[in-house]
Amino acid sequence: MAIDNKLIDQFINVTSKASLAASYLVGKKDKIAADKAAVDSMRTELNNMNIKGRVVIGEGELDEAPMLYIGERLGSNNGPALDIAVDPLEGTNFAANNLPGALSVIAVSEKNNLLNAPETYMQKIATSVKEKNVVDLDFSTKKNISNLCDYLNKFPENLYACIMDRPRHYETINELKQMKVNLKLITDGDVSGALLVTDQKYKIDIFLGIGGGPEGVLAAAALDAFNCSFQGRFLFKTDEDKIRAKEMGIKDLEKKYELNEIISGDSIFCATGITSGDLVSGIKIKDDYFISETLVTHKSTGFKKKIKLEIKI
Repeated sequence: MAIDNKLIDQFINVTSKASLAASYLVGKKDKIAADKAAVDSMRTELNNMNIKGRVVIGEGELDEAPMLYIGERLGSNNGPALDIAVDPLEGTNFAANNLPGALSVIAVSEKNNLLNAPETYMQKIATSVKEKNVVDLDFSTKKNISNLCDYLNKFPENLYACIMDRPRHYETINELKQMKVNLKLITDGDVSGALLVTDQKYKIDIFLGIGGGPEGVLAAAALDAFNCSFQGRFLFKTDEDKIRAKEMGIKDLEKKYELNEIISGDSIFCATGITSGDLVSGIKIKDDYFISETLVTHKSTGFKKKIKLEIKI
């Protein structure tokens, strides 16, 4: 079964409207208010669609409303049954401080084809290389870089790695520097960081490090459509995290997930810019219209495009 491509425009509308709602709070130093604006808009737009939607990747549990919570039902309860992953405002700090790269993101699969990911950390690695045993979460940083250099026929000083600038990564960052690998350090937004491996124009050969589990699943949906590789492994800090993961059906807490175990079958992915960044331009308001730019993929049709919309406010 494939997801009807008529739904593409509707999901672009969902992330565009959420981006617009958040854009009014860009630079206001209130990431919670910006996030809530995006959440409220996204919920409204999804509930207007003729789908049987179920949130499998959200921003928390039922008692943490008004977030789009895991297990929440969305849509008219008519039409196709879909699993939905959302990050209404990816890069909350970017939006609050008017920095580049804030996005509104959604990924949709057929029912039961998207991994139910707990809201915990995930160790991740992504490249454009599909071949097995070139890069792997189980390899050392040195081995991954060495293998990637051999495969791409590059020297380390011609290789570019993207990693979040966090204390937890300082050891890896130092290793990469010692190997003379070029670094793109990001402060937030690891969905967009992972997606930089999808096109040579971004000059990123590998994305690695520890970030949000939900963001890992969202990135995987787009990377799948771009025929890139991704691996993820959840990291659980507390016993409570482990219990919640088991309740969500995760039996092996140390499992390394391949891309096809995170998302299978058909999918639609949309990421709309709130503030302009590497991937897409941010919201622009002109007279009574707003202009959005969205990176869209639809796996079954091979559709991969940036779509600009001009919508009356």
